[in-house]
Amino acid sequence: MFSTIASTLATLLYCLSAYLIFKQLGKTGNRRWLALAPAIAAVLLQAASLNRLIIQPQSLNLGFFAALALITWLISIQILLSSVYRRIESLGIFVFPLSGLANVVASLHLSDHLIATGDSAIKGHIMISVIAYSLITLGAFQAGLLAYQDHSIRQHQPGGFIRFLPPLHDMENLLFQFLGFGFVCLSASLLSGFIYLENIFAQQLVHKTVLSIVAWVILGILLFGRLRFGWRGKKAIRWTLSAFAFLMLAFFGSKLVLEFILA
Repeated sequence: MFSTIASTLATLLYCLSAYLIFKQLGKTGNRRWLALAPAIAAVLLQAASLNRLIIQPQSLNLGFFAALALITWLISIQILLSSVYRRIESLGIFVFPLSGLANVVASLHLSDHLIATGDSAIKGHIMISVIAYSLITLGAFQAGLLAYQDHSIRQHQPGGFIRFLPPLHDMENLLFQFLGFGFVCLSASLLSGFIYLENIFAQQLVHKTVLSIVAWVILGILLFGRLRFGWRGKKAIRWTLSAFAFLMLAFFGSKLVLEFILA
């Protein structure tokens, strides 16, 4: 009951924040923090809700919707933190309501999936994996905005929403910051999986492992290409979205099949 109430209230606050962010786009001054204040409160409410939803005695509940709510919550936190030094709060217009909605659906317990473990190392592996997914997902959002911005500039149509985005150079730098941190976390996730999981290539894990490794290789090549050859623009966007697609297939694709299709 508490999770449902907290989730509903958090969703209302997220939507209020998204609306206020939209209303103040293009305006100067520090009023943008007034627009972000409801989202900060929503993040705290969602944290309390997720704590009750996911942390179970001797187990973790990481069903499809619970995992989605956790990842969108982490993305919301990253947007708020990044907004301290860059004007990227416009991402919250799309992400904040999604985060609230995901948490409401998760609180209905439509697809609980308990992972029985009291091992702190396994829990750490799971949490690092989720953080990696959230960072790379945020990178994919950033890549999508970058593609839209690049297309608008090339078509000589820098109007509409494009006016409220940071300069193209700053958008690219931010994209690679997200991807760099995401790559480090994904590397730690894969390494901890090889160390602490009994058989990371077991039948129920092999597809997730292989797809995650493919995503890791793609990200590694992209980051190397950025450092060595200065990759940017469409090439960076394509490689980012490819890595994101493989990673989401690894995580949510397997959950969708196991929890809804084969259940």
